[in-house]
Amino acid sequence: MNRLERLRAALNQLDSERLLRVRRDLENPCSPHLTLNGKSFTAFCSNDYLGLAGDSRLADALAEGARRWGAGAGASHLVSGHYKVQHALERRLADFVGRERALVFSTGFMANIGIIPALAGRDDAIFADRLNHASLIDGMLLSRAKAHRYPHLDRAALERQLAASTAETKLIVSDSVFSMDGDVAPLRELMALAEQFDAWLLIDDAHGFGVLGPQGRGALAEAGINHWRLIQMGTLSKAAGVSGAFVAGEATVIEWLMQKARSYIFTTGSPPALAQALLASIDIIESGDALRAHLATLIERLTKGLTQKRWKLLASRTPIQPLVVGDNAAALALAAALMREGLWVPAIRPPTVPAGSARLRISLSAAHSLDDVERLVSAINRLEETL
Repeated sequence: MNRLERLRAALNQLDSERLLRVRRDLENPCSPHLTLNGKSFTAFCSNDYLGLAGDSRLADALAEGARRWGAGAGASHLVSGHYKVQHALERRLADFVGRERALVFSTGFMANIGIIPALAGRDDAIFADRLNHASLIDGMLLSRAKAHRYPHLDRAALERQLAASTAETKLIVSDSVFSMDGDVAPLRELMALAEQFDAWLLIDDAHGFGVLGPQGRGALAEAGINHWRLIQMGTLSKAAGVSGAFVAGEATVIEWLMQKARSYIFTTGSPPALAQALLASIDIIESGDALRAHLATLIERLTKGLTQKRWKLLASRTPIQPLVVGDNAAALALAAALMREGLWVPAIRPPTVPAGSARLRISLSAAHSLDDVERLVSAINRLEETL
């Protein structure tokens, strides 16, 4: 068997285990109401928590930015690819989350694989929640630091690991909102441990920014914590509805990251027009209490409406509502049955989630209506009886 045949065999194996991923080509802008192959669906798939990705105000700001700043950056940020509008965005983000300074990256994945190796190296130690996002895991591996993974949300286990470590530099790394479970890390407790053991604390607030905290300032603002050893990463492609990510913290820390984060230094800057759209997005987020209140109503309706006789809805107060089915094939069958009814909810399988915990990841958006959620609840409750 040659190398190409081995790849074909491996793909066939993934398919037989119901683990093969597929892409679908959408025919309209991001929205809860999508068209796919000429058929309309109500979608519960995206991380567009405030419904801003298809908002005409952001589209107009993006168009204005393209007319003013062009289509591309032309170079890396530290050569000639950094623009005044991007500087304004970084200032706005820092002020919004209450930190001294912010640095914008092209994507959240690039941010995490840049931040972690810049803060910890071969002789250091990283302490990471076992359910952290893949970007945090990859950043940890790239750092070559000693990796310690503690059981999900297990503060006592983390404390034992920190106490046993003799590393000069320690870095605690955690999601704020976990992307496949929807639960929230004990941020105040993590901050207390970082202070106790003289560690950095990196929080990936990808799914909290824009949704949690006063005026959508994020999970850290909700927890009321701010400290020089705290480093906040947030994405700008989820609740913010555009693209990119930022890291915010004490000015010296951000300067160090700008000097040392390889995924920032050695890549062409993101198009400056995106910054123009993001400035508009942050204004909407800041004044978006009504959007967040509607989202909370939708979450309550879903969680109270699902009967959960065989399947388990995990406890979550966020727009991420995972319905654990268990078996890969059963999760795919449920997703397919919902698709036939015009409801698109993705089936999430290993290795994204642990083996035996395949699930539907229901993602709610402020752009959904109460009728959208009622329809989904009714369909799932009925299918639980018949599948």
